[in-house]
Amino acid sequence: MAVGPVEGVAPVTGDARGAAESPWDLAKYLDTCATSPPSQAALAAMAAAAPLVWANPSSLHGFGLAAAEALERSRSSLAHHLGAQPDEVVWCSGGTEAIQMALFGLAAQHPVGRLVISAAEHPATEAAAARLQQQGWQLARLPVDRHGLVCLEQLEQLLQPPTRLMSLIWGQSEVGSLQPLETIGAQCRRAGVSLHVDAVQVVGHLPIDFASLPVDLLSCAAHKLQGPRGIGALLVRRGLNLEPLLGGAQEAGRRGGTESVLLAIGFAAALAAAQERLQQHGGLDPLAELRDGLLQNLSSLPGLRLSGPQPASGARLPHHLSLLVSTAAGRPLAGRALVRALWRQGYAVSSGSACSALKGSALQGGAGFGGAASPILLAMGYEPEEAASGLRLSLGPWHRAADLEALPRALERARQEVAAA
Repeated sequence: MAVGPVEGVAPVTGDARGAAESPWDLAKYLDTCATSPPSQAALAAMAAAAPLVWANPSSLHGFGLAAAEALERSRSSLAHHLGAQPDEVVWCSGGTEAIQMALFGLAAQHPVGRLVISAAEHPATEAAAARLQQQGWQLARLPVDRHGLVCLEQLEQLLQPPTRLMSLIWGQSEVGSLQPLETIGAQCRRAGVSLHVDAVQVVGHLPIDFASLPVDLLSCAAHKLQGPRGIGALLVRRGLNLEPLLGGAQEAGRRGGTESVLLAIGFAAALAAAQERLQQHGGLDPLAELRDGLLQNLSSLPGLRLSGPQPASGARLPHHLSLLVSTAAGRPLAGRALVRALWRQGYAVSSGSACSALKGSALQGGAGFGGAASPILLAMGYEPEEAASGLRLSLGPWHRAADLEALPRALERARQEVAAA
């Protein structure tokens, strides 16, 4: 049974497009893997609750108790939709904190050993791994193939002692690959290795039942599924102890700091809407059909190649497309230049992950190429100039087929503009 709304706060549903009114043309926003516009449902739920639950949820007076009740209702709602128990949900500031809370918190409970990650992890995981190396941990990377999928034949050996922890990105934000989590989790269980899963890109697009997944910790963030920025959650299997990253009595001593009740309410509302969409479509994200139609329309253009898994394989995020772009003669074009050219036509897309883009041009393509090579595409075996030619298109629930009809022509104009520069 779904958890009811916060007392005194009327339930609100989103508009037909699932996003709040915006001065921007959301039909041309195709960068939801970076972030998504907050839905009308999430904004309205927070606005309705704001006058009622502004107090500190740790306070014992009536104002605080009202805030605490709203926070726990949101926790119960999130747990319900993710197949977890409420006491397994730890609120935090977002995906990065959830990932690092999992790795640092679990590593502190073990003797120094080895951490295994894939070669296609998010920068937050890479940063945590580097810090653990400074503390004496060994680091091993599980290679990925040309499609961004891990090489399972090497996993068993990497899980041997001294491996104690593994962290895996379930849905890769840049190339869309969905890792075979059940298989990997089962191997970790047999080896006695604790497994954390970065599900930031997956939650809201695939049904998740934490109770049955062979994982120990799972991280997610609200803003990828039309919730507010600044809040995420870490699911922690019952019986698993974590050293807190931020000390304090809140969150059962697992994460210090006064919780943001309003952000939790927005997160719960956004996730409930996403789960309702999945249920209405038999557990499948309806964006997959839109994505497949867009790919078909793009396939006739010269100089475009799909990177990552084929959609028909079932090993790709349902709202995600990634392309390598070149001239008709095969010369790779800088993905970042293509992003800027498309924005001049009003389209918002990306080249690589948003977090990786902040690193600037630490990894360059060929001399004078003017683009940063993607570490993910390099790990997949692409040459540096190819690895700087990536373009990512990620869809949201507000999109309709008519919104995407003009995109192939816009992309071809952008390709020709960058090729001529």
